Amino acid sequence: MAKRADTKARSVRGSRTGRPIMALLDLLGRRWSLRILWELRDEPLTSRALRTACDEASPTVLQARLTELREAGFVELGDAGGYALTASGRELCETFMPLHRFAERWRSKSGA
Repeated sequence: MAKRADTKARSVRGSRTGRPIMALLDLLGRRWSLRILWELRDEPLTSRALRTACDEASPTVLQARLTELREAGFVELGDAGGYALTASGRELCETFMPLHRFAERWRSKSGA
């Protein structure tokens, strides 16, 4: 018999169940979220440098995503004022690397 979802589960955008995978996919699916994480994968960046790396994304949208990513525990504001990945943010980016390698192979094969 299928296990019923906990009725006390926290509701998240895009999910009535509050399942963690749904919450994560919703956050990562928001405009600029993945790009911000990707640009921070190698080094911390100031707000201005991050905006430049993100093809001049709207400052309002960029700040909204940074706030969401900070609240989720993936990004932190460093002492020098730059944004950096937390340990969880680095772990998340590491999970993207096999997909990144696949995408590179796919692009070279398909000419995309």
